[in-house]
Amino acid sequence: MHPWIAISLLVAFLMLSIQSYLATHALGEFRLSFWRLGPTELRILLAVGNLALLWKPYVRVIGARCRLFDVGGAVGLAGMALMLVAFTLQNTVRLCREERIPQ
Repeated sequence: MHPWIAISLLVAFLMLSIQSYLATHALGEFRLSFWRLGPTELRILLAVGNLALLWKPYVRVIGARCRLFDVGGAVGLAGMALMLVAFTLQNTVRLCREERIPQ
């Protein structure tokens, strides 16, 4: 895997963790999984990816030859970014509704 993709995945994971910790503190609910995708499902997905890597380490994407984990990492990064934005907006709206400012 390209180092920049790996670093980006770590940063996205850290940001999702921070979002989860802030939601736990502010809303009082701890969420370990997002969109029915929890740690166990991710481990299964990584195991399948490792098996696929043994069989075919390179894939063709739009005619270009790319490493399988680069493609998987980019897809994972896009999914994590989407989750981060969606749940941050959801928690922000919920906090705004729960804490109305009296006029």
